[in-house]
Amino acid sequence: MNPEPNRPADELEKQLHYPLGDTLPPPGAAVVVAPGVKWLRMALPFALNHINLWLLRDEIDGRPGWSVVDCCISSESAKAQWEQVFAHELEGLPILRVIVTHMHPDHIGLAHWLCERWQVRLWISAPDYCLARIGTQGPTGFGGDAAATFFAAHGLNDPDSVEKIRGRANYFPTLVPSVPRQYRRLLDGDRLTIGARQWRCISGYGHAPEHISLYCQETGVLIGGDMMLPRISTNVSVYEQEPESNPLQQFLDSIDKFRSLAADTLTLPAHGKPFTGLYQRIEQLHEHHRDRLAEVMQACSSRPCSAADMLPVLFKRALDLHQTTFAMGESIAHLHLLWFEGRLQRSLGADGVYRFAHAPA
Repeated sequence: MNPEPNRPADELEKQLHYPLGDTLPPPGAAVVVAPGVKWLRMALPFALNHINLWLLRDEIDGRPGWSVVDCCISSESAKAQWEQVFAHELEGLPILRVIVTHMHPDHIGLAHWLCERWQVRLWISAPDYCLARIGTQGPTGFGGDAAATFFAAHGLNDPDSVEKIRGRANYFPTLVPSVPRQYRRLLDGDRLTIGARQWRCISGYGHAPEHISLYCQETGVLIGGDMMLPRISTNVSVYEQEPESNPLQQFLDSIDKFRSLAADTLTLPAHGKPFTGLYQRIEQLHEHHRDRLAEVMQACSSRPCSAADMLPVLFKRALDLHQTTFAMGESIAHLHLLWFEGRLQRSLGADGVYRFAHAPA
């Protein structure tokens, strides 16, 4: 996920409205943002240094309590914050279910712990559940040799980077040590009765296998997860498991689904502050990617380029290894959209690297 280059974040933020101003939930505490909705914020040990989590007042089978939306990574500090939440924010009521928008570690990392702690069910889309289960299997899951080979085929083939990526074979299970063995499947269009209100599931693609956002028409609230962030652009990447995918087109098509929601929708993002101005944000994201695609086209018109060649074009700052792997995935995603459209053509060089060039008219 990246600040949007060439357009200062402050300039973009001024086009949105933040109803709570600079208010942030203290560690282990909550802020009420809408009827029956509490906002939690927990720290992450990354450049993206926090995640927003949500408590929804609920009742299941006549039993009052709360539904959790998203969980944070598995860490002792996150567990300690959750214990504070249990003690001070649940109003003496239990957790009744755990809803996860998608399978990325900061969202699903503690789902197993929460479900075991409260003896409740995980609710998530089937593709994200299955991929998370695969990811917990260590070297047979994500990263390692497969990721290193994939990125090398797109130009990130210097020995140091290759070796470091190979060494990240156990990265996912360190943040997501386990996933509940059972789950309740969420599908696009499902209507969940959470407390006294209906929340509609809206599927999204490009960022995760099948991301689920939740929209309550009665209160005008969208829990957007990572599909709709106010300050940064959502990471949209091609991965080794699906090496010829077109996730950027999927993402842009997905966010257009939010255009059917009310203009004054209060959007609750996974990162950043709750905001209104949903339509404006959709346009900002489309503009951002149009600009990046134009830069890619210009670069590839001069000479055939690999995804690694595109890193300084798309990212105007120094990147550490963690950021570089995300950036490579995004670089390939931008190249693939243009390739799928027929505006670029792909070739495999004698060195085993894919390069993209302007397609002849």
